[in-house]
Amino acid sequence: MNKVFILSLLIFAIVNISKAQEKLTKEQALDFALENNFGIQVSRNNTAITKNNSNILNSGYLPTVSISGGGNYIGSDSEIAFPGQFDDQGNPIPNRIFEGQESQRYNASVNLNYTLFDGLGRTYIYKQLKEQYNLSELQLRETIEYSILQIFEVYFSIAQFTESSRIFKQNLEVSKERQKRAQSAFIHGQGNKLAVLNAQVDVTNDSISLIQVNQRLDNSKRDLNLLMNKPIDTDYSVELEVNFIPEIQIESWIDTAPEKNVELLKQKSNIQINSYDIKINQSGYLPTVGLVGSYGWNLNKSPATAFFPGTNNTTYSVGVGASLSWNLFDGGRTTTRVKNAKLNFENQELIAQEARLSFDRDLLNALQNYRNTKEIFEIQKKQVQTATYNFDRSQSQYRLGSITAIEFRQAQINLANAKNQRAIAKFQAKLSELQLIQLTGELLNVNI
Repeated sequence: MNKVFILSLLIFAIVNISKAQEKLTKEQALDFALENNFGIQVSRNNTAITKNNSNILNSGYLPTVSISGGGNYIGSDSEIAFPGQFDDQGNPIPNRIFEGQESQRYNASVNLNYTLFDGLGRTYIYKQLKEQYNLSELQLRETIEYSILQIFEVYFSIAQFTESSRIFKQNLEVSKERQKRAQSAFIHGQGNKLAVLNAQVDVTNDSISLIQVNQRLDNSKRDLNLLMNKPIDTDYSVELEVNFIPEIQIESWIDTAPEKNVELLKQKSNIQINSYDIKINQSGYLPTVGLVGSYGWNLNKSPATAFFPGTNNTTYSVGVGASLSWNLFDGGRTTTRVKNAKLNFENQELIAQEARLSFDRDLLNALQNYRNTKEIFEIQKKQVQTATYNFDRSQSQYRLGSITAIEFRQAQINLANAKNQRAIAKFQAKLSELQLIQLTGELLNVNI
């Protein structure tokens, strides 16, 4: 039993270790989100709806065909009297009784309606539907791009809090070691109680900082699980290294950004849609020509009467016709719609001009932010080197008794802050790079 118990504990430990070591790469996080993210799924469905609407089946180019039919049944009993009438022998003519008489009527027809010409309205409606589908694809692309930015913003926050947790853990270990040294020195009469208390305060503060950063780490993991549509309590580790794209490559993308930026492409598509709207309304000035056709079948069954025998009458009919409709004056409604469509077109052009100016501003802001964050990252790396050298020297001098605990604590804090700021700067620089690439329209084409 003891061996079985020990084996079970080993298996349990191995399983927990494997779970703890499970790593979620950036590519995996992106794949999960693109496949399962709620916002992306909704946007894909909306695009599919627009695609269905832009189909030839919704264009008005195809004829309409309908089938109609009906039936009618009448059952009756009748009696015919001949008052004051006599037969050849002078006898009164008796009443004639007809029981169970049946009258039946059946009909069926196939009808066709087709619009030969409607003033080119359906032509531009069909083109407009196609352009609306193109716009919906751009909207889906925009949703995916912003979802990618959101995913990596959370992913990098997890990475940054992971590094911060390690830094604060190391910091806590240093403080615990100092506390042990102060306690040992106090026991052996080489220190005072104040040094012990100060060390205990620093251990407490470092423990609180570690708890707080771990809380933020767990919160960020839950945020990412929500974006990936995974169980909220799923745990994993993430990649801590980032690779920056060469700036010369980014500069080449900036040159072509106006032709590829999704927002500017959307505005261009909206302008095209509004131009079609003008032509659709102008089609109201032209006539409409239609074609109709039908094929019918009728069957009438009549019962016998006093004077005529029962009959079955079957009829087959074919009909073809054409129609022309030209609304010469509709009270000015068509003219009003055309004027409003032209004004909407002008408004859309103004919106597109504003969007271009906003894009130019956003691109310059993003470029400057990208360069600044990368420069800050380089500065922070050098700051870590300086703080590490200062801490190592301070630690040696503290152990020799050359500096006070307060001076050593300051060097310790400076190193922890420098490492933490370096981690923040690293992931902020990468995120600013992705934000700049999104504006250039190349976010879906890069290996992040």
